[in-house]
Amino acid sequence: MKRSVLRVAPYPVLVADAHGVVRFVNDTASALLPRARPGVRVTRAVPEWLATAHRDLSRVPAGSPAGGGSAGTGSSAGPAVRGQIGERSFEAHPTCEESGEVMWWLVDDTDHLLARTALRMERERTAFLGDASNALLSSLNLDRCTATTARLAAGHLAGAALVIEPPAGRGLAVVSCTRGGEPVRRQVGAGPDLVPGLAEALQGFPPVPSRWIDPAAAPDWMVPEDFGTVGSIVVTPLPGHGVPAGALVLLRGAGEAPFTENEEVFARLFAARAGAALSAARLYAEQSSITETLMRELLPPVLHDVSGVEFAGAYRPAAESERVGGDFYDVHPAPADAEGQESLVILGDVCGKGLEAAVLTGKIRNTLHALLPMADDHQRVLSLLNGALLNSHHTRFATLVLASAVRHAGSVRLRLTSAGHPAPLIVRGDGHVEEVRTRGTLVGALPEATAVTVEASLAPGETCVLFTDGITEAKGGPLGGDLYGDERLHGALSRCAGMPASAVVEHIQMLASQWVRGGRHDDMAVVAITAPRNNHLSAVGGRGPGRFTA
Repeated sequence: MKRSVLRVAPYPVLVADAHGVVRFVNDTASALLPRARPGVRVTRAVPEWLATAHRDLSRVPAGSPAGGGSAGTGSSAGPAVRGQIGERSFEAHPTCEESGEVMWWLVDDTDHLLARTALRMERERTAFLGDASNALLSSLNLDRCTATTARLAAGHLAGAALVIEPPAGRGLAVVSCTRGGEPVRRQVGAGPDLVPGLAEALQGFPPVPSRWIDPAAAPDWMVPEDFGTVGSIVVTPLPGHGVPAGALVLLRGAGEAPFTENEEVFARLFAARAGAALSAARLYAEQSSITETLMRELLPPVLHDVSGVEFAGAYRPAAESERVGGDFYDVHPAPADAEGQESLVILGDVCGKGLEAAVLTGKIRNTLHALLPMADDHQRVLSLLNGALLNSHHTRFATLVLASAVRHAGSVRLRLTSAGHPAPLIVRGDGHVEEVRTRGTLVGALPEATAVTVEASLAPGETCVLFTDGITEAKGGPLGGDLYGDERLHGALSRCAGMPASAVVEHIQMLASQWVRGGRHDDMAVVAITAPRNNHLSAVGGRGPGRFTA
């Protein structure tokens, strides 16, 4: 190519011979490389990376395949190389002449390189934010989510990170983590005012720029052990759902590059995702605490012996994922200093299943607890409860059975009243099962609730069983659709003669579970009231094994 044409080419062009001497430089190349002029050695005229590339290319015989061409051609192109000239990035494309000279075309690709670098960084950041969101949202455990936030921030955004929880009382709860380390939770007895921007971040205000925060002013509690001198600090809020979820503090050491404006923006993007996850986890923790408190009040109590009478109960909700439902039972023992007074047993079934039924269950149990002073009159208790349910916003009804029990002369006397509920069953000592002939209307549906109270007596070893229709109406069996039914329940109870109350309940619960075989069923509840045996160990003729006698 004629040198006159190359002189006015828009790209820098430099020609050097096989001996490493510059032979030609166009005007653009002279402006870019002031030391490059004809007769000067390449090593003195151009950057080292370009001089090395020229030396390596000149060693390749002209026309060889490594030189980019073949014998007989006038010129051939060699492999391009890239390097810096000043603050700009250039790509040098060689053309090998047959004379052994190499013509270097220099193309400024700084903008392309910056664009590619920015695109790569944006892809990496997007991938990190996606992975971070998955990691943060994989658990609703608040402590685990806080630790994950600190670990991710320290590993990708800074040398150390601190997650400061919203203030609750005096001091601050802080989770800190260094790069490659494990999160550490601690309580700091200091306020946020000593750190510029921290108090505002904890209130959800926008962060102050990093350049406004003096690293030397960082308090000791903020700097992790063995971190060294702090070089720059970023403080950004952790936005939550309506209320702030805390603040994120990022630290870099004195030997690291300070945070750039783009990095601060990216830190806020990460903080937004972390804040949403922390807020969800905190909300879940609060709701779980409330639910646990309510569940403790709604779950049936653990029964035990009261005033010489054995009580046992069991409850199985309709769904394995639920803990409460529409079946319930309670035992209200007689006062310890009131000899001869009755203990009141209540077993009921609210229409429906799940939490909505459990809410009405709680109301019924609380109402009955308030009516305990009238427990000697079952009819009056049921009438008052019926009125309370009719005057409430609930549209559900319930069935109940009341049993008043008292120990008397070795036996247990009972008063039993059913309000639309399956009749109680009594297991006699010989295995005979009797159905108590009490009856009544359900409560919460009709203006008046009427019922018939029946008295009964339990000899030592005999048991009265109260149950809900979830037992008898349980579907299962060999074909999966048969009802357990009253006949099977009577047969099962006849084999429980002489058993303690807890054994009777466990036996019925086991049979019902085997019958449904994991299939769908209603709530199931059962309570056993047993007159305990007065057993003692005696010997036959003063020798040999003992025997139990009543």
